[in-house]
Amino acid sequence: MSFIKRWWQLFEQTVSPKYFYRISERFIPWLTLLATLLISIATVWGLAFAPADYLQGNSYRIIFIHVPAASLAMSAYFLLAICGVISLVWKVKTAEMVARAVAPIGALFCFLALVTGGIWGKPTWGTYWVWDARLTSMLVLLFLYMGVIALYNAYESSATGAKAAAILAVVGIVNLPIIKYSVVWWNTLHQGATFTLTQKPKMPTEMWLPLLLMLLGFYCLFGLLTILRTRNVILERERRSQWVRELVKAEAAKRGANRGL
Repeated sequence: MSFIKRWWQLFEQTVSPKYFYRISERFIPWLTLLATLLISIATVWGLAFAPADYLQGNSYRIIFIHVPAASLAMSAYFLLAICGVISLVWKVKTAEMVARAVAPIGALFCFLALVTGGIWGKPTWGTYWVWDARLTSMLVLLFLYMGVIALYNAYESSATGAKAAAILAVVGIVNLPIIKYSVVWWNTLHQGATFTLTQKPKMPTEMWLPLLLMLLGFYCLFGLLTILRTRNVILERERRSQWVRELVKAEAAKRGANRGL
């Protein structure tokens, strides 16, 4: 029992807001560099050098934004639900703070996926929107994000709002497999998955490689935005803590010294 207790104390220290704030700073420059490089290379490669599609022509190039945005919208919601479980079951404050930071980012990527999908659908299907299973379930995902964000701000008590938002996030996770397998379960206009773990990509290397780089770049960008927003949430929520006061004083002294130079 003593071993379990010591392990749990170490775990609580590791996931504390103070530790997360300090350790996360190390990842910011690397994620910034990777996101900038990957997205820049993929954008130039995909828009300028990738060949036109034999059926869709150049209109397919919006895939380099649409697919990463849709993938991130789903991944961000999965992270949101995982953080919801952790905050509800183990009462880990940092998980709730990460979820609070992730929700607007996921909503933004979900909105971007819907908009770019509509732009892609017009020349492909002849319309910006159809009520098929994939598009409708993605719209439901956006509404779930909006509901989670609204619940965070609907209560005077931050803890009550976080609990309600976490419950909605966990319940809403049932929508993710519907999005994923909607093109398999129902007849839809939406095409199947571009990448799978068991099948060869359905496009030439000159097309899927820049798409893969863009996907990786978007995930690096998502990680960067999540860290930056979570750090802001931590500072706001822990502003009365001694370590935050000391941090503010140290930053103020550093700025004063820089001005003196």
